[in-house]
Amino acid sequence: MDNRKSSRQAHRPTTRRLVQLYAALLHNAYIKGFISGEIYKGNAKYACVPGLNCYSCPGAAGACPLGSLQNALASTGHRAGWYVLGILLLYGVVLGRTICGWLCPLGLIQELLHKIPTLKIRKSAITRALTWLKYVILALFVIAIPLWYGLRHDLPLPAFCKYICPAGTLEGAMGHLANPVNVSFFSMLGILFTRKFVIMLVIGLACIFMYRSFCRFLCPLGAIYGLFNRFNIIGVKVDENRCNHCGSCVRSCGMDVRRAGDRECINCGKCMDVCAQSAISVQAGSIVLMAPEKGCAGDGPDAPAKRRRLGRILWGIALAVLCFALLWFNVLDPAVRKNASGTSQSPAQSPAAAPAAAGTASEATLSSDYTSDAPIGHEVGQQLADFTVTCFDGSEFHLADQRGKVTFINFWATYCTPCLKELPFFNDLYKKHEGDIAMLAVHSSFIADDPVAYMSGKDYVIPFATDKDDDEIFGIAGGGSTLPQTVVLNRKGEVIYNRVGSVTPEMLEDLYQQADS
Repeated sequence: MDNRKSSRQAHRPTTRRLVQLYAALLHNAYIKGFISGEIYKGNAKYACVPGLNCYSCPGAAGACPLGSLQNALASTGHRAGWYVLGILLLYGVVLGRTICGWLCPLGLIQELLHKIPTLKIRKSAITRALTWLKYVILALFVIAIPLWYGLRHDLPLPAFCKYICPAGTLEGAMGHLANPVNVSFFSMLGILFTRKFVIMLVIGLACIFMYRSFCRFLCPLGAIYGLFNRFNIIGVKVDENRCNHCGSCVRSCGMDVRRAGDRECINCGKCMDVCAQSAISVQAGSIVLMAPEKGCAGDGPDAPAKRRRLGRILWGIALAVLCFALLWFNVLDPAVRKNASGTSQSPAQSPAAAPAAAGTASEATLSSDYTSDAPIGHEVGQQLADFTVTCFDGSEFHLADQRGKVTFINFWATYCTPCLKELPFFNDLYKKHEGDIAMLAVHSSFIADDPVAYMSGKDYVIPFATDKDDDEIFGIAGGGSTLPQTVVLNRKGEVIYNRVGSVTPEMLEDLYQQADS
């Protein structure tokens, strides 16, 4: 009986592991996203979560602070990213690298990979030197490249996210590709995805043989938080009066620390178990959250009971927050309820409403040559339901009035680099076939940078518009969270092309010829 009891205790998850699992679920509280294959687009997505969790993960409830920082630097010419800098400062001062040890979903994945039984590579002077590499990546890929592209080319280029980040590949790309509803995304994959996939595999293999390899050598977010470890409020604290500087905490640590609490310390608290002097604890200011078995200096007789009581209170609050988050992000959030109601056919989109939708245009526009009996929908061979939207220049775009012309609808966003690169292609096509072509570039109602301000002063002649608050046009045309997307209609308003992915000038000209035939 005692053996079975000790075995259960040995395999019982630690408090830190439970907190890591809790944080991973809280970071990805939008459970519906894993089923629908769509990312969450409610107002909470403007908030940065503390850990490295990809914005594009189907379950992500917030924005990645690292991606937000890169986009803020890329937008320096338009606005200052004070919010992102402020939130990183707040996380750093309060938690520092405690976020890495307790709250980061990618940190949890690395630790689970390291549990795979293999030979392990121990830390050394070489691994300690390699810890500076993440500061090089921070300076180059997170700061320099996004800032240079933003100021020089007026393009957002989150270089770390685009070229390196394994969280983006695993949570974002793989999270979507694993869903059968996103099978069409496979046609968009190219050499960039292949390179990032290989990088992800290499990092994953490294984590099996070396403890938290990505966290130690490559993670720029950990580099930022490490700068605050001297000042963070919540983290590992050493009682200098008890410490005899034996070094057991440093030798037993999987990270490349020189002392407990330095820039490489993730404040996991494992060193408490090996400290013979009971000099190490995890504290929030002067409040002891986790103490060694022998207690802390100055503990009263009821201190352990008080800590247990505090732990129960904190867990109660945490579980209440998690329950509310799951309920909010999956049921109560207006953005989620709007999307859920939008899955059914609206009157304007139902087949029975097709004559009414077609009849909204003038008789001159809808001559017998350009009427269609196709059902209303957004698939190839169907005709889009009618809509009207006010453009940036104050004019109105009425879809039914475009019958008789080849119509292009482009879904884009200011934060989407491929979108911005292909906008000139649409503009050139519009100029080339002016008078015989209709075009509309639609920005989602989810806005990071004001698209009106962003496009101000740029030499575009095509109409631009921001979708309505309920993303009506996105719903009518089958638009999703993955951009860019292009929809092409023939002269009868029937869909001949509706796909996610970048286009080239040659593709656009070919689509024009197809729609014109």
